[in-house]
Amino acid sequence: MMYVHARLLPLLLVLLAFNGVRAQGPTPPDFGQYVREQHKLFTALYEKRDAAGYTRLMDGWLQRYAQLPDSLQKQFKPSLINVYYRLSCTYAQLRQKGPALDYLQRSIQAGNNNYSYMQQDSALNGLRQDPQFIALMEPLRATGDFMYILRRGGAYNAKDQRALPAFTYQSAADSNLTALRTGFNLDSVAGKGSEVSKVLNLLHWVHELIPHDGNHENPPVRNALAMIGVCKSEKRGLNCRGLSTVLNECYLAMGFKSRLVTCLPKDSLGTDFDCHVINVVYIPSLKKWIWTDPTQDAYVMNEKGDLLDIREVRERLINGQPLILNPTANWNHQVSAVKEQYLYQYMAKNLYRLQCPVNSKYNMELGEPGKTIQYIQLLPLDYFKQDPAVRTSTTKSGTKYEYYNTNNPDAFWQLPL
Repeated sequence: MMYVHARLLPLLLVLLAFNGVRAQGPTPPDFGQYVREQHKLFTALYEKRDAAGYTRLMDGWLQRYAQLPDSLQKQFKPSLINVYYRLSCTYAQLRQKGPALDYLQRSIQAGNNNYSYMQQDSALNGLRQDPQFIALMEPLRATGDFMYILRRGGAYNAKDQRALPAFTYQSAADSNLTALRTGFNLDSVAGKGSEVSKVLNLLHWVHELIPHDGNHENPPVRNALAMIGVCKSEKRGLNCRGLSTVLNECYLAMGFKSRLVTCLPKDSLGTDFDCHVINVVYIPSLKKWIWTDPTQDAYVMNEKGDLLDIREVRERLINGQPLILNPTANWNHQVSAVKEQYLYQYMAKNLYRLQCPVNSKYNMELGEPGKTIQYIQLLPLDYFKQDPAVRTSTTKSGTKYEYYNTNNPDAFWQLPL
């Protein structure tokens, strides 16, 4: 997510912490701490509409940023976008169109492509009819109007018969899953209610047990037992992939068939390194998958209160049908998640492409010599990179990765046997 407005910054910092299929590496302690400290000062100056003071602070910030190597400049690009954007908003509210448009252009040149947000942000109301503002916005729609992009990517091909490996789900009898179930008394956590209540209780438990931390890499051993242990001993959190891995293994341990789902943008410019990872879990009594997101403690319903899966949420976004987010959805009990921002902006961007590991099991993404890890990716027909149908790679340690593409949603969302 490439926009960071002051009043939304806490949640957006959460959502900017992912890089491709895996989350970004560790934040450099020196510049990372500097960014956090400067953010407080920037916020105070922004709230005072002190453009001169903000500019002086920004000049020092930019000097530090310019000294970073390219890889770290890339990692902190969202912060750069935000620094320029808030100064644009400051000038806009001071009715100084010239510098407001100048810094808006700099924010866009740095990578700010959130067309939808800039069209709605009240701070920019005074610029909305200006020809220069209109000219700046027009090229962004194809890359930054996330609902527009998602709607254009709504079509699939259910007749795509390319060969795919079969999705599998590890039995709860696996010794590691049994240890997880007994070690954390998951039967008590899940409770004695319905399948749905058990699934949601486990979602809430993981959300409460481990905070989200998008600024650091997950521990090297990425299974639930190991990551929970590290988080407890080091008093730390996990990024969205880590949280979803823990929840996925908890579901498997309790006998539920579950998948890790990486939700990715179209990213036609090659500049959006943000994605989000959530879960789908199969409810036998409903004969369907349902959406669970441990980062936001979130699930989604229709207007009747029926729980929805990822496919249904995506279709409803495209077709303009009602969506309801559970009112308790939140990030680390600091920011409430609201559907307008979470579903219609952030997830609308990231529901363009979807990717799942083929074999859902304990320790499924830990690389080992001789191990093959497979993924299937569901692509809309609108996507510009359809080939190759299968891509393979092998790491120096000897782990082989296979990535399969399909346009067939029925094959991707097939129900467990």
